[in-house]
Order: sequence, then C-alpha cells, then structure tokens
Amino acid sequence: MSAELKVERLRKVFGTGIAAVDDMNFCIDAGEIVVLLGPSGCGKTTTLRCVAGLEHPTSGTIAISGTVVSAPEAAILTPPRLRNIGMVFQSYAVWPHMTVQQNVAYPLRTRKTHRTERNRRVGEALELVGLSAYADRPVVSLSGGQMQRVALARSLVYQPRLLLLDEPLSNLDAKLRIRLRDDLRRIIKQTGVTALYVTHDQAEAVVLGDRIGVMRDGRLLQMASADELYNRPADLFVANFTGASNLLDGRVLIRNGEFGQVEAGHGQQLSAWLPATIEAGAAVKIAVRPENVRLGSNGAAEPNTFTGRVAGTRYQGTQTVYELDVLGSRIDALELGTKVRYPVGCDVAVMLPPALCWAYPAEATGDGDQ
Repeated sequence: MSAELKVERLRKVFGTGIAAVDDMNFCIDAGEIVVLLGPSGCGKTTTLRCVAGLEHPTSGTIAISGTVVSAPEAAILTPPRLRNIGMVFQSYAVWPHMTVQQNVAYPLRTRKTHRTERNRRVGEALELVGLSAYADRPVVSLSGGQMQRVALARSLVYQPRLLLLDEPLSNLDAKLRIRLRDDLRRIIKQTGVTALYVTHDQAEAVVLGDRIGVMRDGRLLQMASADELYNRPADLFVANFTGASNLLDGRVLIRNGEFGQVEAGHGQQLSAWLPATIEAGAAVKIAVRPENVRLGSNGAAEPNTFTGRVAGTRYQGTQTVYELDVLGSRIDALELGTKVRYPVGCDVAVMLPPALCWAYPAEATGDGDQ
C-alpha cells in the first residue's frame, strides 16, 4: 500500500559544519513518483538517506503516512527496518551465491512469510520485472540490467509503503540504461508504490517523474512537473542546468504584466518573460534554449526577430547546432534534420519566442555544470 511522504525543514550537517541538506520542504502524494535532480554534491542522496533512516537528520521532520519517523528535536528516530521502505542502490547489491528466486525471496524469509505466500509474491515480482524465465538461474549469470531488475523485484516483493531509488541506472551502459529507464516508470506505476528517485540525469528525471525537484547546495530550488520546469524555470541555475545554455545581457526598459521590454546588445530590444521580483531598470540575463531558437523567416512579421550571422556549425547527423552572432553575443541554435541549411558566414533571420526567453537578475549565477 502506497503512502504519503512529507518532509519539513529537513537539515543535515556533517562534521565540516556545512549543511549538506538545508531547509528541505516537500510532500509526495501516495502513488506519486518524485525525482530529485541536481549536480553531484547537491544533497539529493543525503536527503534520500535521511528518508530511509540511514542518515540521522540534524533537524526537521519526516513523516510517512502521517506518522513521524524522524524528528530530532522530539527525540524521534524510527529505525530503517521499521519504516517499511524499499531501496534500490547504484550497485546491484545482489547476493552472488543465490539464484534469482532466492534473492527476491530473501526479504520475505526474514519476515517469516509463509512459503505458499512467499512463492506467490516472488512469482508476481519476477513477472513484473520480466524475469520469470530466469528464476532458477544463478544471479551472477545475468547482465547488469537484469541484476538491477532483480534488485528492484527484491525491493518490491514485500510491498513497501515507499520505494527509494538512488541513481539505480548509473552503472549500466547507455542502451541498457534507456531500456530499463523506460520500463521503470511502468513497473513503479503498476505497483502503485510511492517513489522518491535520485539522479543527475535530466532524461531519466523527465521520463520517470510526475514531478521533478531541482537541488543545489543542499537546497530545493524548484519542484514542478517536467513541462513547468522546462518552460518556466524558477531561476537562472534551474534554467541553465536543464539546458538553457544561451545567455544574453540586457536591461529592463518597461514591464507589462508577466513580460517586459529588454534592451540587449547594440541597442536592440526584445520581449522576455520576467519573474515577479524584476522591475524596470534592472540588469538581467536572458536565458534561451538552443532548441527554442528558430531560424529563417516565414514571411510574416514576428516579434523578437533579428538578423544574425552564422559563425560556425556542428553537424551531428540528425541535427545541426549553429553558432550565431546576434544581439552583440554568440548563441547556439539547434535545428533537427540531416541537412545543414545555412553555411558559415551567411546572414539568417533569428527568432527568439518571447514566452521562451526568460530574464533573471544579472547578479544571479547560472552555473549548472554537472
């Protein structure tokens, strides 16, 4: 049976005195999959381990199904074994001397589940992950992707209230990672279990998560659906980390509702979306995704259309990245197709859709390197 997970004011400080997790607040509804996304060292795994009970929080509360399992100020700390959670790690963590069936059955044996019920649940779990035909094989004879499926089946077989996954696909090669990534959401949704998933891979986050939380330096910057995250980033770091690599310097001339007129390079002006905190006169950086830059004119007058010059091309088979000199800066534009349409040195119309140009305070840092 799935459970609601509620984390409030979670803080974890290690011996260095620096907070690995700082004032984390989020709630996961029963049956929902939430992904924590961020660069290495941002605190996402520490958050997961605090929920699991493997790390002791410095402060804050963690509640599962309304029952507080961690509250240091109230001296509450429920041991991991009593939280009824499943966990899948980066390493497969399978027992090499056991068969597939024995690995999956192990949690039920330790819980002294009756043999008939145990065999039924193991069979269902193996069918769920597509390994029914491998039940009697030594687990070490399987591929990496199959061993991770064994680990997943073992974590689900005792019907946990909450499933925690710590970058479970990171040790697989690219093709296996994509295949298991696509299956993983189906498997989790089919069981109905609530899941908290940790990764630094944006593609995994988008495919798996009902909502995605972006973290940096121990703090949760934004938690939203993939659509909202990619089309309305909360700040420059979120925009840059999720792929808005083009940055233009500008200054807000006037504000009109959610949008503003911004003066950019060479005195040219463009329309951009503005967060509520930005007023006229503010210096800003405008973030634009390369895939949202449109090249060429359709003959109609469109806003935010400028003449740019192609400074370079990077042909990638099914797409081309154009390096463009426009608005006093150099930006990239990504265009799908197997043919390079614009040679180096030519002029081309460059259109930046106003709703997909996001202005943030110029003093903010957008360093989203992983």
